[in-house]
Amino acid sequence: MKKTLLGTTALVTAGLLAGPALASDPLTVTVGGSVVTGFYFVDMDTVGLVQADDTKVAVVARNIDIVASGTLDNGLVAGAAIKLQAGDDDNGQNVVANNNDSINASEIYAFLEGGFGRFEIGGTDGAAFKMHYSSPWFVPGNGVDSPNIYNMQNGVVTFSSQTSTYSLLAEDDNKISYFTPRLAGFQLGASFTPDAGANDPIANGFGLSAQNSAVEEVFEIAANYAGELGGASVGVDVYYVTGEAAALVGTDDPEEIGVGASVGFGGFTLGGAYKTSEGIAAGTQGGAALSTSQIESDSWTVGLAYGTGPWTVGAAYFTSETENNTTLTNGENSFLQVGGGYSLGAGVDLGLDVQFIEDTLATAAAGTQSVDSTSAGVVLAISF
Repeated sequence: MKKTLLGTTALVTAGLLAGPALASDPLTVTVGGSVVTGFYFVDMDTVGLVQADDTKVAVVARNIDIVASGTLDNGLVAGAAIKLQAGDDDNGQNVVANNNDSINASEIYAFLEGGFGRFEIGGTDGAAFKMHYSSPWFVPGNGVDSPNIYNMQNGVVTFSSQTSTYSLLAEDDNKISYFTPRLAGFQLGASFTPDAGANDPIANGFGLSAQNSAVEEVFEIAANYAGELGGASVGVDVYYVTGEAAALVGTDDPEEIGVGASVGFGGFTLGGAYKTSEGIAAGTQGGAALSTSQIESDSWTVGLAYGTGPWTVGAAYFTSETENNTTLTNGENSFLQVGGGYSLGAGVDLGLDVQFIEDTLATAAAGTQSVDSTSAGVVLAISF
């Protein structure tokens, strides 16, 4: 991603530290971002006598990334990062219609890195998310695992099961994370989130969160390997995430266990992942505050991509099943994507995205409802 460099001045107040100030250079600020747009033709089944629009314009990945970092005189690398998202309220969880003029900070955190590893503190994804491998993305800005563009809606519920093998229990909530140095290709990571009550950084400098107001004390531990084996680029990971459910929500503490792998050789990339979770509600991307008892989900994905020169093509598949033993509700979805992309130049990619999605929701009261959606569109992705 091409960045624009801006100068900045470090402001230091005398007397704050009981010792001599280091004459480090000012931190360097990089500003970048991305916008992914797409125009789609959609053919989806009628749901409850309501027909979906047969065309769609998607505007996603509306990010502005600001990172200030630099190397101190003692060799440590320090900095802070802010990710701004345009047109979203509550990080996409509660979107207000026609509110594209809003800008919210989805991530704000500081970091410190050295020979000891890397510490991060603030609102950002945890170790399980950042260290995860999955099926490849070959359409610019979109894929089957945690998709940006998903052309399906089953009634009032957008999807009846999970849409990701990534850990989303604590997502961008305020947390502290530590990553070890990578040794012989291996790395460990761990995160702790005191309160997963919001998917954005919250103004919690004053006061404390009330107990049992949300999922609390979320622990993440992850390990991965990245290296070369026999001329192939290999990445493998495993993670475990658990937290304490609020008493008013349910009795089962939520858990996530996931594995992923990616292998690249001769222009081909083969990747896949699997996640099993308990106590996490379907129908939301993260939904930590919606965790309930007696819910179990299994999700997996696999994909193959090939890139040569400016071209990338591929196919990927994702499927997930959720069982709610309390309400006797079962959900299942599947997502097959084929397509590719062409790089028009630095930071400018044009792609073709074809989606085949099936969503099935079964309830004791309403029976089984299965909805199919087929769509095809052109995607234009810009990064800067």
